[in-house]
This record gives sequence, structure tokens and C-alpha cells, in this order.
Amino acid sequence: MLNIVLYEPEMPENTGNIGRTCVITGSRLHLIEPLGFQLTHKRIERAGLDYWDRLDVTRYMDHADFMAGNPGAEIFYATTKAKKRYTDVTYPENAYIMFGKESAGIPEEILVEHPEKCIRIPMLPGERSLNLANSVAIVVYEALRQLDFPGLESEGELHRLRWQ
Repeated sequence: MLNIVLYEPEMPENTGNIGRTCVITGSRLHLIEPLGFQLTHKRIERAGLDYWDRLDVTRYMDHADFMAGNPGAEIFYATTKAKKRYTDVTYPENAYIMFGKESAGIPEEILVEHPEKCIRIPMLPGERSLNLANSVAIVVYEALRQLDFPGLESEGELHRLRWQ
């Protein structure tokens, strides 16, 4: 099971969308406080739809609390400052993938301790970043692709018609 870690997320809509992605992919969500909103916020519910009540989510008081609660976790740090692409690493089944807050990312003090685990999504030069929820989806699906989409459906059915 993949673990998605949000470091001090600020926007309820992003966290709601990420929660929905976690439910659909069978991933756990870890939230490092402070959060920029209340988890009961209507915009989280709207973005997460009816998935939020099925979300496996854990909250942590701060980064130290997260680290203490997940000893030995193999953590990848998604940042626009990394030298490696998110496709250049091999994700284990229980990988933790951390994403920073929308306005500032993951603190550099954390990043410099783990340069070999920092990953990035390629972008045009001079652009700041992708939307957080989009970034999570991109990296989660690459990790799942590498793991051959464990437990996920690979075929769908039409509602009214049949495939030929």
C-alpha cells in the first residue's frame, strides 16, 4: 500500500481531491499539521465527494511526530528542486511519498537531509509548480504502474452497451 504524505497542506480542495485519489488507489493519507483548514470544511467534502468517509487517514502534530510514528519508512520527497525525475526511482510497495504545502513546498532543511530521495515532475523552465492534487496523482500512478497496479481493476464495463 502506498502512503501519501502532505506536509502542512493549505487548501481544502486539494486535500479533498487527494483523499479521493487515495481511496480509489488503496493508498493511505498522512497529514502533517498545521493544516490550513479544518477537516470538516465544506470544500473538503465537496472535493472528496462521498469518498472521504472511506479514507485511511492519519494526522500528525508536526514533522517530528510523523517521523516518530513511521520509523524505517522509505520516503520520497516530491519537490521542484530535485535533480531526479519521479520516473527515475523504484518505488517499493509501502513507499511514502511526501508533498509540501502549496505555497512553499517541503522545507529545504528536510530536503537536504535526503537528496537521493528527492524527486521532481519535469516542467518548462521558469514555471513554479503544478497543482498539488495533480502532482500527487501523477506520482501515485507512476508508483502503481511500477507495481503493476496491485488490487486495481484493469478493465471496465459500459453502462448501456457492450464492447465488441
